[in-house]
Amino acid sequence: MAFESLSDKLQNVFKKLKSKGTLSEEDVKAAMKEVRMALLEADVNFKVVRQFTKSVEEKAVGSDIMNGLNPAQQVIKLVNEEMTSLMGNEAAALTFANAPDPTVIMMAGLNGAGKTTTCGKLALHLKNRSKKTMLAALDVYRPAAIEQLKVNGEKVDAPVFEMGTDRSPVDIALAAFDEAKKEHFDVVILDTAGRQQIDEGLMQELTDIKAKLHVDDTILVVDAGTGQAAVDVASGFDEKVGIDGIILTKLDGDTRGGAALSIKAVTGKPVFFAASGEKPQDFDIFYPDRMASRILGMGDVLSLIEKAGEAVEEEDARKAAESLRKGRFTFNDYLDSMKQVNKLGGMGSVISMLGMGGKGLPEVDESMLKRNEAIIMSMTPAERDDPKLLNPKRKMRIAKGSGVDIMYVNRLVKQFEQMSKMMKQMTGGGKKRGRFGQMAQMKNLMGQLKI
Repeated sequence: MAFESLSDKLQNVFKKLKSKGTLSEEDVKAAMKEVRMALLEADVNFKVVRQFTKSVEEKAVGSDIMNGLNPAQQVIKLVNEEMTSLMGNEAAALTFANAPDPTVIMMAGLNGAGKTTTCGKLALHLKNRSKKTMLAALDVYRPAAIEQLKVNGEKVDAPVFEMGTDRSPVDIALAAFDEAKKEHFDVVILDTAGRQQIDEGLMQELTDIKAKLHVDDTILVVDAGTGQAAVDVASGFDEKVGIDGIILTKLDGDTRGGAALSIKAVTGKPVFFAASGEKPQDFDIFYPDRMASRILGMGDVLSLIEKAGEAVEEEDARKAAESLRKGRFTFNDYLDSMKQVNKLGGMGSVISMLGMGGKGLPEVDESMLKRNEAIIMSMTPAERDDPKLLNPKRKMRIAKGSGVDIMYVNRLVKQFEQMSKMMKQMTGGGKKRGRFGQMAQMKNLMGQLKI
């Protein structure tokens, strides 16, 4: 999971603070020294780290929190606030042109950052906000770049404007704008060519486009996993071309945190969006406070709620609520819940957003979820609706039908029983109540999912 190493180290620092009860100035300084090392190992810019820890230490030592009711938690609160400030405090908004002119967003970046894929994700994000969006293929150099953009456009139902590889990117950009205006599009996204390194030819091409066409937002797409290198790339692009903001990609990979925590402080440019995964919907507005919460291992429940609101159909939610209200939980409900989790980015993503990563939970085998789906689909409608029908003979038939060993069928039935009990408890039917009881139940369920 993203930031897992940094989160674990910071949480260990906080555990030491909490164990002391009361704090001395030396305790705070020692903790900030450990925080400094954790941030540097996460590839955060050293000047940013120095200013960050200095600010937290001064605020902690220079106030009366040492004698407060819970000084350790107040120090953690200061770290959270400072980290949020480091990343910009508020979510940054795109600049939209006045109608009838379409908004022009120019996407730039190095090869391998996921720029073309991100164009499709941004188009879907805008479409979900009632912005009629067109993609324009300006990469006339990379083999199959235009086809790749078309594939991404088809996934999100966004048309792609292209003129082949014989016209200049400037000409294509101008023609795309005219077409977008003619067809009453709200936004046109320019997918420009990337390079293996920052070079004068690339920069001049981007500069030429901006000289001939009014670009509302120039967005740089950078790989979050490259850490401090991403900050250097952003600084280089801003100096030579001028950028308005950044999209961080590959946040689901081995992201150490350097780019997310440094890029705004060093360049002064906000992060607009954060992208993770290969699916078009794996794309979120970058909220500094929520990102700080995730990095500190506190979860990001607000983003999870928003993603659930977009992913879960209202009718499905109504049926699920009605089923649980009646105290029934079937294999159909189980299958639907797994599908909704998949729409939210998978079980690992949900666990991370709940702030439950690195807390004794096993790694969830996503392939196991697919196997469970195959097992459930091999059941008859009656068996899915009434699990009590599953005697040994039926289980054997289901195992053969789904191509798995009988032990996996038995294991799924056991998991189902555990989940059914948990659902009833979380809806008021059990003894465990409140957030902590529910978290304990969720942790127990995750333990059942380990294969």
